[in-house]
Amino acid sequence: MNAGLKYALAFALAAGVGHVATILAAPRAIMDVALGKLSNDGAAINRFVFGNRVTQQSRNVVRPSPDLAYASCVYDLSRGPLLVTAAPSPDNGYVSLSVFDARTDNIAVFDTGQFPQGIRFVLAREGQAVPAGEPVVRANYDTGVILDRRLAPTAELFAAADKARRADSCAPL
Repeated sequence: MNAGLKYALAFALAAGVGHVATILAAPRAIMDVALGKLSNDGAAINRFVFGNRVTQQSRNVVRPSPDLAYASCVYDLSRGPLLVTAAPSPDNGYVSLSVFDARTDNIAVFDTGQFPQGIRFVLAREGQAVPAGEPVVRANYDTGVILDRRLAPTAELFAAADKARRADSCAPL
């Protein structure tokens, strides 16, 4: 085998290994940064944090919508399962709860179309005991984030959505 072919094969192998390593590492690295920001550097774990009304300067999440009120709960299931609840918004306003794991995978989505009286479920790892009769979302990793989004296109609707979301809970059982 000539030297040029050996270099080409070595380059292709290094590029392939680098590509696979990036694909495997990038989601975890991205989520580690996001979890740190959303939890105030770990100060707010297993509880909701409520975002301010979105303005042109808002950038806690990529391209936040000015029509939504956001809340987030960075979770750590190594401390045990969580009971997650989200109160409905007044006047049947739209509420969506999405659960993301440590690899950025969206593992569950709930909205007021499914649960008009409010959203309620247990978030747990496989093998963790949960109460009977509760909907359960099983996570593959201990950490992740729950994102609450509520329709709030005006200052008045934001105030109403903000009041309703203050009843949200993301707490250990």
